[in-house]
Amino acid sequence: MYSFDTSVFMDWQARFYPPDVFISMVAKIEELVVAGQCSAVELVKEEIDAVGTPELRAWVKKNPALFVTLDPLVQTEAANIESKYPDLMDPKSLHQSADAYVIALAKVKGGTVVSQETSASEKKSARRTHYIPDVCRDLGIPCINLLGLMRREHWTF
Repeated sequence: MYSFDTSVFMDWQARFYPPDVFISMVAKIEELVVAGQCSAVELVKEEIDAVGTPELRAWVKKNPALFVTLDPLVQTEAANIESKYPDLMDPKSLHQSADAYVIALAKVKGGTVVSQETSASEKKSARRTHYIPDVCRDLGIPCINLLGLMRREHWTF
């Protein structure tokens, strides 16, 4: 099971792999959704609604099965993560960050986080000491980026 971060959708549809060019990628992502192999927490949907392109928001609306409600185990685990890694949350964000919940979902379900974030050590001037890959590494949760997902799933285009 893959737990998708908002950055995956933004980089997929708005930045690097636009659906009008990577047509088959849309089908491959949707196959994962239908098979129940990937999920995103509702907070990811809220972030996409706030900052996503109109095309991405329309795609999200057509794929409601992707989004899962926050069950009590995920909420508890996310609270533990936020407590242990308070700087995971961007203090300048105007909405609640989904990051801890994305990680918590993968931890509770025994899954893998898919995020386009890079670790603090890979950034030239990191504003925080912990990003999704840092927390995942510390907690022993697998974390890959979108290209890593494509390779893991043996997708070719």
